[in-house]
Amino acid sequence: MPAAALVTLAAVLAAVAGVKLVATRGRVRLLLPFSAGVLIGLALFGLLPAAFNAIQPPVALLLFGFGYLVVMTVDRFIYPVCPSCSHDHDHDSCTDSLHGFAVPLAVATALHAFLDGWSLAAAQISGGLGLAATVPLGLLLHKLPEGLALGAMMRAAVRSRAAAFGWPVAAETATLAGAAIAYLLAPRLGTVWVPFLLATAGGSFFYLGLHAVHGAWRPALTGAAGMAALQQGVRVWFR
Repeated sequence: MPAAALVTLAAVLAAVAGVKLVATRGRVRLLLPFSAGVLIGLALFGLLPAAFNAIQPPVALLLFGFGYLVVMTVDRFIYPVCPSCSHDHDHDSCTDSLHGFAVPLAVATALHAFLDGWSLAAAQISGGLGLAATVPLGLLLHKLPEGLALGAMMRAAVRSRAAAFGWPVAAETATLAGAAIAYLLAPRLGTVWVPFLLATAGGSFFYLGLHAVHGAWRPALTGAAGMAALQQGVRVWFR
């Protein structure tokens, strides 16, 4: 839970900063592809290899694809799963009015945060020192620009500054809820389910990363390469 609390706190503080520092939205737009690359690197070089080590690779790949398709289906046909990190959102127009957008934005962010918390807890429960270190760090690097964008968008969606602060806080605390539920279920279900969840989470992270990259491949590849190097460094350190 400490890792989930740290990630949640970082996201909340970033959202608060986004509400206050609307002028940062241009920089947020530059940071989002890098954070997307971090998610892609985390999925390909962290979660998927961990699943390969615990279950048969074809099963892991199937679950990876399943996670990708589920999030893609929700994103395209139900509601955007991460409006604040979407490549097709005009972050430079966040000062314009977005009336009626607060509740859907908060709900989508909460669902996204819940999955983050669940995946983070699964990585901690897996017992792998590499994942236990890199998954929280990867989520942390993604949550900072995401939180800034969320705060800026929320400020444009509501008239009250207090509400602009309150909605992101409520949405991001779903990270703690996802982690708590995973930890509560672990003693009853054991740890056999963890590799299956890691593979599924990897697919969802991979989609979210591609979703936010769009045409900005250079910073995205930088983020992915950085996460890959971090994965290898952690493995050598704990070997």
